[in-house]
Amino acid sequence: MPAKPSRHPLLDARTAGILLHPTSLPSRQGAVGLGDLGPGAREFVNWMERAGVSRWQMLPVGPVGKGDSPYSGLSSFAIEPMLLSVEDLAEDGLLPKSAARTPKTDDTGRASWLTVRRWKRPRLSQAFTAFQAKRGFSSAGYRRFQRVNSDWLAEWCDFAATRSNATAADDPEGDPRYHACIQFLLDQQWSRLRAHARAHQVRLVGDLPIFCGADSADVTGHPDLFRLDQSGRPSVLTGCPPDAFTKDGQLWGHPHYRWPNHRREGFAWWKRRVRATLDRFDLVRVDHFIGFVQAFEIAGDAANARRGRWRQTPGRELLAALQADLGPLPFLAEDLGAVTPAVTKLRQDFGLPGMRILQWGFHDPLGPNGPSQDLPQFHPVDAVVYPGTHDNDTTAGWWRSLDRPSRERFTTYAGDDQSPAASMTRLAFTSPARTAIVQMQDLLELGRAARMNVPGKPKGNWTWRMRRGDDSRSLALRLHSLIAMSGRLPEG
Repeated sequence: MPAKPSRHPLLDARTAGILLHPTSLPSRQGAVGLGDLGPGAREFVNWMERAGVSRWQMLPVGPVGKGDSPYSGLSSFAIEPMLLSVEDLAEDGLLPKSAARTPKTDDTGRASWLTVRRWKRPRLSQAFTAFQAKRGFSSAGYRRFQRVNSDWLAEWCDFAATRSNATAADDPEGDPRYHACIQFLLDQQWSRLRAHARAHQVRLVGDLPIFCGADSADVTGHPDLFRLDQSGRPSVLTGCPPDAFTKDGQLWGHPHYRWPNHRREGFAWWKRRVRATLDRFDLVRVDHFIGFVQAFEIAGDAANARRGRWRQTPGRELLAALQADLGPLPFLAEDLGAVTPAVTKLRQDFGLPGMRILQWGFHDPLGPNGPSQDLPQFHPVDAVVYPGTHDNDTTAGWWRSLDRPSRERFTTYAGDDQSPAASMTRLAFTSPARTAIVQMQDLLELGRAARMNVPGKPKGNWTWRMRRGDDSRSLALRLHSLIAMSGRLPEG
């Protein structure tokens, strides 16, 4: 380990970012649509540039699993098929222009994954047929994609084809080649979006969940790397113990790693996973960073996370192996939860910024251990500050949940006559922390109904969307002014 931690150059700038998953972009197909990687995403990048925002943080973009959660992904390498843009497929000649047309519908600000799949799957099947007719599998572009992604592509395609339970002879989802085609087209659209973002001084920030879903191509393809019983079911699950927010704790349902086998292969699977993520993103939020020091282990047959135990993990060895492979790590460490001195030292030794949540700073700002370190004046420069993340209530919803003394403390501290959401945004952007990221819901000052996720709630999450016109010119101008005064405009 070097005496001084080496830091990735993208972590040195003072920047402003927005937290918004692509699925939450306004749909250009009305109520049947979901945000995707097409024109709407590129238009949002243009809006971010006008607003002076240089970081776009997303949630995991892998194929969604149980509850349509991006954190219960079916693969650590593949991309969610519903992110494929029908408009771009039509522009590229794989669909007729009419394929993107839908009946005029209300823009509700919510999406139904079931409705989206019913509308989009026939169009993806049609695009697959056209791709075959154009001899797409013989093209130089596809052959290169297949070669570059050979360590996961066939594994994912076989898993997805088997999992589809396709019964009709003409259902292409039972054909591994269909899934290979979809991933190739997603890769093309992603490359187009990333190039557009870089051209407009916007860097993409991804999210790397520390664990994998039990129902995933990762576990199916590499059972030796996970703690499974003889029947292939998880013998040890991961999660979080009970706390002030969840009396039963959080039982994620993810099998724990068989770390000795990862060591024996020199963490090769992890290296491939991180490289695949960095092929799409410039920076990566490492979810549940404390799991690189210790993980909460729960019996595989448990109904909740009330009983479990913390066990050490070889995170230092893993990060050292990644650093030797990649150089300075472009990671943002989500060091929230049961942070110990060992967690802080590990993060600092690898030059990674930690996180601060402003909402938490006002829950008990003068507690028994002194002022909350989530209050802005205590933020280190080497940090990422959020009013709240995708797991928190929106600021407007949080404000309504506060008792009167807490509201009075916040109002006194904020010292302005703005809305709570606007005050929180100002506090985030004027924080000493180098990186400040605000949920789009807070920029729009939306209430609890716009919350992205409620931890421990199995249904009703991950469906919030912006409405058309939310990314207005007036909002961009106000945001640009605040970001400029906070010293967070991109250079150049």
